[in-house]
Amino acid sequence: MNQDLSIITLILHASIVVQIVMAILLAVSLTSWSIIFGKLIGLKRIRQDNESFDREFWAGRTLQELYQDASRGEGPPSPQERIFASGMREFMKLRERRVADVPTLLDGARRAMRASFQREMDLIESRLDFLGSVGSVSPYIGLFGTVWGIMHAFTGLSNLQQVTLATVAPGIAEALVATAIGLFAAIPAVLAYNRFARDIDRIATQMESFIEEFSNILARNAAPLAAEAGRAPAQGR
Repeated sequence: MNQDLSIITLILHASIVVQIVMAILLAVSLTSWSIIFGKLIGLKRIRQDNESFDREFWAGRTLQELYQDASRGEGPPSPQERIFASGMREFMKLRERRVADVPTLLDGARRAMRASFQREMDLIESRLDFLGSVGSVSPYIGLFGTVWGIMHAFTGLSNLQQVTLATVAPGIAEALVATAIGLFAAIPAVLAYNRFARDIDRIATQMESFIEEFSNILARNAAPLAAEAGRAPAQGR
């Protein structure tokens, strides 16, 4: 007599504990896939927005014009544009307070950009830890379901006088489905986590390079201001 060993049949005939494990793994897998697609779209948009702002920044426009555009908030700003705006805002505030010391100006702007950079990275890396957890934990959850299913299968076989492969196979197959679903949830999560971690590192490196380049530009702009401030007392005397 042929037995139906299709995946659906095995899931329906599994023990309640194994079915709960499978349901958890399926829910985790669906959640991880939604995060994966969301991250693919989000990181692509971030790269495009950063590249667009980078082209504008090096196109010869003045810092004041770029800052005014960033302050008006026309369109969704890129992370790099928000970092620029935070540094420029702090630089201008210090200038309004008549701070002429170049290291003080640069330190204030750099600290503001670093704080903005950390906020942006927190947003970019959001939910990435979930993928890492899914990739590391799902196989063990599936293994727990398999062990429980095999225990349940052998417990049921203890009441039989004659045990054959036909009687053992369905119970073991039902249990092994849990491991298969655990791997189905874990493998894409691990691959996506590694891919996104590499992409995020590149984005972080680009934004850190921008902070250094923009700091150099601010240093060149602050030097004449400090020189004028240094001459002013001498003229007064």
